[in-house]
Amino acid sequence: MSERVMGSGLLIPRRIGAGFVLVALTALPAAADRLPGVSLRAGSGLIEMPSALPQPDGQINVSVSHAGGVLRNAVSFQITPRLQGSFRYSGFRLPANAAGIAGGYGPGAEYFDRAFDLSYLLVAEGGGWPAIAVGLRDFAGTGMDGAEYIVASRRLTPRLSVTAGLGWGQMGSRDPLFSTGDRSAQRAAATGGTPNFRQWFRGPAAPFAGVEWQATPRLGLKAEWSSDAYRELSGAQRLFPNRSPLNFGAEYQLTDAVKLGGYALYGSRIGMSLQIALNPRLRPAAGLRGAAPLPLSHRPSRTTDPAAWSDAWTQQGSESAVQAIGAQVRQAMASEGLRAEAIAVSGPVIRVRMRNLRYHSAGQALGRAGRALSRSLPSSVEYFDIVPVERGMDLSVIRISRSDLEALEHQPDQADLLWQRSRLSEAASGAPAMTEFAPAPRLTWDLAPFLRYSLFDPDSPLRFDTGLRLRGEWQIARGLTLAGAIEQRLAGTMGQQARPSNSVLPHVRTDDYLRSRRDTRLASLYLASYARPGRHLYSRVTAGYLERGYAGLSGELLWKPVGSRLALGAELHHVRQRSLSGFAGLGDYGVTGGHLSVYYEFPKGYLAQLDMGRYLAGDYGATLSLEREFAGGWRVGAFATLTNVSRQAFGEGSFDKGIRFTLPLNWVTGLPSRKKISNTVRMLQRDGGARLEIPGPLYETLRGWHGERLQRERGLLWR
Repeated sequence: MSERVMGSGLLIPRRIGAGFVLVALTALPAAADRLPGVSLRAGSGLIEMPSALPQPDGQINVSVSHAGGVLRNAVSFQITPRLQGSFRYSGFRLPANAAGIAGGYGPGAEYFDRAFDLSYLLVAEGGGWPAIAVGLRDFAGTGMDGAEYIVASRRLTPRLSVTAGLGWGQMGSRDPLFSTGDRSAQRAAATGGTPNFRQWFRGPAAPFAGVEWQATPRLGLKAEWSSDAYRELSGAQRLFPNRSPLNFGAEYQLTDAVKLGGYALYGSRIGMSLQIALNPRLRPAAGLRGAAPLPLSHRPSRTTDPAAWSDAWTQQGSESAVQAIGAQVRQAMASEGLRAEAIAVSGPVIRVRMRNLRYHSAGQALGRAGRALSRSLPSSVEYFDIVPVERGMDLSVIRISRSDLEALEHQPDQADLLWQRSRLSEAASGAPAMTEFAPAPRLTWDLAPFLRYSLFDPDSPLRFDTGLRLRGEWQIARGLTLAGAIEQRLAGTMGQQARPSNSVLPHVRTDDYLRSRRDTRLASLYLASYARPGRHLYSRVTAGYLERGYAGLSGELLWKPVGSRLALGAELHHVRQRSLSGFAGLGDYGVTGGHLSVYYEFPKGYLAQLDMGRYLAGDYGATLSLEREFAGGWRVGAFATLTNVSRQAFGEGSFDKGIRFTLPLNWVTGLPSRKKISNTVRMLQRDGGARLEIPGPLYETLRGWHGERLQRERGLLWR
């Protein structure tokens, strides 16, 4: 997909490069194994041409390159072992003698282009066969970089690989061998954003080929025959003379994650690139750090110390005995960053309601809780029923046998065995009455810096605001919380957008930049109530200033059995748009909306979500989201929304779509933390398909303790 925007006259390299600093700031050491080469478009390839060799599953490659006057910024993701996707944001300034580009881009203007690429591995390398892949470039955009290809690659030796293929579209523009039919020269409509199915694999087909040689462990050399004649950039726009189809490159591996490249291109230009590789499936080289877990406390033998196994304390019916045990449990758990909120004792079983305050991984929190309980309970307690609590709701019950903890402590496959022997079940409403501890503290607050940023918007690759945020939360009762935040902006560019919205829909999002022009603002202030209205049911009601743009009332109901991959939800809201310039005032626009949602967790961390309903602009439609979550906490995904708003009414982009990523802070630092960095990169923020950003949605609140994710994190049970 490509989008076209008019520039504002700033230097392109500084602006675009700064945007990709935020994408690549998490680049930490990757696997030391030699990886398939990456092209200037970040996907598997040579220099400009693609290859068929896939990257390791889950691999993320970030590339920043400058060649022929074009600055390309790209990120690719190996979505599955066979499917790879890439997003590219490019820009160049039209020279004085350029013909110009439709849409008002004359000589001297800056032109920005966004594109999505996909490639699929049809045949894996092996058994005498080369790897064979089929791919689409800029498959839903204006067509400036649109192409399709079939490519084969083979490793002749561990250090030498060759590639050959056929390209159509832009990749079929130099010395084509044959044609597969008529390919319209007309680009996509000005709104862009929709696939050009009728053009795919049609028209002239031209060959390309190349070779890659790893000369030394750090130095790699590349050469290719390009099938792209660059008729637009080299011809009509005169960015560079395209004198030769031969391109040459040398790339040097600075670290396992960082590579620098230099290239001789088009027979007339020199290019450079910076490539960063990381894999969310792998921990950084330093691994998880922080305080070691408490040693597991083993019980004495029943025969040598029978008194230690006495259960007389449970038969006394004394509340003071339970309180004394509870105090020990609370102290042991607090030392591990956990909060025990209530306990119940029934014979050899102790039930503990627990909040995780420290760990991103529920599996790690569960393992630490088991160790803490082993050190604080009498020997007669055999089973630990741990009840994780979020926002006052009991989410599930995980039963761990104390004997299993003791027997498996030094087993090589201890994590798998402990998970197999543990039991995950519903936190039933008929559970034994529990002795509650006073929630402490009831009031929590923090003052911390904030950074809000927007990547690759139409006028600037990077916009940001930074300042201080005062945030507070008062737990009034179990499941009832008053929360809010005030922000003081100290510096930033989020409010510097100069183009007024031209949307024909209600301006539900396109005027948001105006709010950033006020330095002090009420970010949120709301009362939220969470409850368990029935078996497998969870509810939320939130009222107040829900987000920076809207205030009102929102209610949600979720059905999610423990251990089920399927969840169903319903959300309804009535909101008013907040003042664009005031601290806490409301505007005139109001809307009632909501969605019915279907969630499904596929194996290996793939998540799908379908939302159907009414959006902020009053339009009706559906949003499909697909994400992949890794055991380390990374999430990478994409979404698309189609509503009854026409392409023309929606404007540039045709429909709402984008990519999302979430990076847990502990993956970067190695230290325990529940904080994370999340961002949504939209192809273009318009008003059609816009959603309300509700704090504390139910599904994300509970899914970490409902089976699939816990199972993937079982390796951290002993960390």
